[in-house]
Amino acid sequence: MKTPDDYLHCVYSSCMDVNVQIKIGPLKGVHPVPEYDQILADPMIKFCGLHENSSADLMVECQIFSGGRPLALPVYTSHRAQTSSTMRNEWINLPLNFSDLPRDAMLAITLYDCVGATARKPVGGTTISLFSKHGVFRQGMIDLRVWPDCVADGSTQSSTPGKACHDGKKQITKLGKLAKKHREGHLPEVDWLDRLAFCKIEQIKEAEKRSSDYLYLMVEFPEVTKDGIKYSVVFYEQDGDELYQFRDHPDIVLVPDSEVLQENLVENKHHNLTRSLHRGVSDKDLKPNSLIRDKLNKIVAYPPTKQLTTEEQDMIWKYRFYLSAQKQALAKFLHCVNWELAVEARQAVDMLQQWAPMEVEDSLQLLSPVFTHPAVRRYAITRLQQASDDDLLLYLLQLVQALKYEDFYEINEAYKRMQMKESCVSDNDQKEILGPSTSRSHESKNSKSDLDVENDEDQNLATFLIQRACHNSTLANYFYWYLITECEDQEVTVELDTKVREMYLTVMRMFQETLQNGFAEWQKQQQVLQHQVALIDELVKLVKSVQRENCNRKKKIEQLQVLLADSEAFKINLADFDPIPFPLDPRICIRGIVPHNAILFKSALMPLRLTFKTTEGPEYVAIFKHGDDLRQDQFVLQIITLMDKLLRLENLDLKLTPYRVLATGTKHGFVQYIDSQTVADVLNSEGTIQNFLRKRHPSETSPYGITPDVMDSYIRSCAGYCVITYILGVGDRHLDNLLLTTSGKLFHIDFGYILGRDPKPLPPPMKLSKEMVEAMGGTDSEHYHEFRKLCYTAFLHLRRNANVILYLFSLMVNANVPDIALEPDKAIKKVQDKLQLEKTDEQAVQFFKNLLDDSVSAVMPVLVEKFHQLAQHWRN
Repeated sequence: MKTPDDYLHCVYSSCMDVNVQIKIGPLKGVHPVPEYDQILADPMIKFCGLHENSSADLMVECQIFSGGRPLALPVYTSHRAQTSSTMRNEWINLPLNFSDLPRDAMLAITLYDCVGATARKPVGGTTISLFSKHGVFRQGMIDLRVWPDCVADGSTQSSTPGKACHDGKKQITKLGKLAKKHREGHLPEVDWLDRLAFCKIEQIKEAEKRSSDYLYLMVEFPEVTKDGIKYSVVFYEQDGDELYQFRDHPDIVLVPDSEVLQENLVENKHHNLTRSLHRGVSDKDLKPNSLIRDKLNKIVAYPPTKQLTTEEQDMIWKYRFYLSAQKQALAKFLHCVNWELAVEARQAVDMLQQWAPMEVEDSLQLLSPVFTHPAVRRYAITRLQQASDDDLLLYLLQLVQALKYEDFYEINEAYKRMQMKESCVSDNDQKEILGPSTSRSHESKNSKSDLDVENDEDQNLATFLIQRACHNSTLANYFYWYLITECEDQEVTVELDTKVREMYLTVMRMFQETLQNGFAEWQKQQQVLQHQVALIDELVKLVKSVQRENCNRKKKIEQLQVLLADSEAFKINLADFDPIPFPLDPRICIRGIVPHNAILFKSALMPLRLTFKTTEGPEYVAIFKHGDDLRQDQFVLQIITLMDKLLRLENLDLKLTPYRVLATGTKHGFVQYIDSQTVADVLNSEGTIQNFLRKRHPSETSPYGITPDVMDSYIRSCAGYCVITYILGVGDRHLDNLLLTTSGKLFHIDFGYILGRDPKPLPPPMKLSKEMVEAMGGTDSEHYHEFRKLCYTAFLHLRRNANVILYLFSLMVNANVPDIALEPDKAIKKVQDKLQLEKTDEQAVQFFKNLLDDSVSAVMPVLVEKFHQLAQHWRN
């Protein structure tokens, strides 16, 4: 006889992270036929499946309970017509793992039948504990008694037990226990006798079910087997035997405060007293002592994202007249004002006129959603009027986004006034609308129309941008395409999004009608914009027609070149059309596309590389992408351009390559093509970056045999992009999106991941690979030490200009830039954390030194780069 030790194989339930399964078997027994009085009381009973069809399709509901409460949502069997049996054999996945089951887990099963078209009626319910009294998960097939016309009771003392023992079932229960002992090896095996015994047991069970007034549902529990050995699942709770200390009486007792959200009368009284008009007279001559002056300077130096405490706000207000000589303190003062109090708001507006004019760049923060008072926003516009067109172009993308925070009613009213004036004034008067610009680039047009003088004080951001764009063709070009992208954005989900889109459409109409009814030069600009739209529409059609071709890339390139050469294929002869300014760079006038130079890149979207003929002579190469949202790349390149300008103002030229990107819609746009090679291709063809540079710019007298200017460009560009990509948190860096020109300039492309997002595990703080450092001569070379010094200098300069960078990010929070839209409330904080503004210059240099050391010695990026190269090899 086999001993129980031969079968002692078990596994802990806490180790099994798989779903619990049960199998719903056939339903045996006869459901009682309802009496006539029951049918009369409820006529729908006669339409039940059990009374119309002997093999009715019943639905089974399974749910796990513990302590009388459900642990998960119920699970139902699928619906399908039955032909032979009252119930089907179907495995059900319960929404809990074995490891999630408590010791007292109870399975509640309810059978439902349809009653009419939309109602259901419980046929019966039954329950069974998932673990036996010894803590072993049930296995094998079990017949459960179904309690008629009720829902399964999952409470601890269930009223619908599936294994209830009664007098008529004692024999079945006894036989079941003997059969279990036989399966477990506790009884000797006699083959011929076992077959007779089990056959008789089944006959007794069937007879009992037929004679019983109850239905019986067969349920099968899963068996756990491995290598042919059956295991029992034993309940075990991980760390369940550990003792935890807790206090019966905690030290801190939480008592609800009914006044916690109510107005604090003491604070309000103090606020009103400190901001009263009577204090204004005494505060004018108030001077801080040395201690308070240091505190004020510290508050003024706070980054724009830092919230001021009540005490700090009161201190700023108290010494506002003293601070009015500091232009950088104005924003902090405006943050301290409670604009809902009319008396306080009037005092703040008066102070605006007395304060030293703030810098143009600082006025950008006054256009954010934080400042809604019309006087503050008008003040910001008066400061922007002092900016040159080149400076305004740097911030134009953010200024278009700032329109979302303007008063939409005011913009609509301005549009209505413009329409009324157009209908009333004569043709000569129409040409005076908005008047000549006050820009320094248009000094020859200093005179203003009467309308300009009248509207200066009430000018909003929309009319200001339209006025400046009308007087500068480059501003008009980019302003138009920025508006087009916002008008085209179809992701309208809430009422506010609808109002924003309507506002942009109104501004676009104002701009177009102003051009159309203005000077002859303005009307010509309007026609240019229409020709640009027509050109891009034809390019989109061209891309779609090529993508539809079911052939390889080589055949598609041939088809592309044929379509470009065909003058009848599109409404515009793409190979030769009237000269128009190029939307990507309006300083360049294009007059056609060279068909035989057009190619398709290997990426999935297959962007076009197009060579445009220009009126000046040299060809202009650009990439046209369709199916890709370029707004994030456009924003990143704008920030890089701004950083390059800030560094140049400090006489630090890092040889950056901020190529141009223009989104002409939400799904297409242009990217400037820079003649260069990826660093991966350079290493594959030349072995090292030094070999690549030495081959193109040899010098026998210079270190490493490379011309000094080329090596200097390489070192400076590496330093610049290391600092910038770190601050912006650019991710997914590999040698295929680092490019190198023949003049030694290294630059980054593909900014699909910013603000710390990266698809690769454990990314380094910045991309500084071993190959890049070896090109400088290694970590011990003079060139590498020069590279580090440039990194430190650039980082310190950008930290000193951190406010401008943070202002631009704050205005892009609602711009549908993917990586900003993921966590808009944290985007500015991420950039601020990268700049380490709380550190001194010495601490910042040491911090960046550690970043460089970590990036150079990082191991994971090397492994990731190898995997990337392998993936690219198989893809090619």
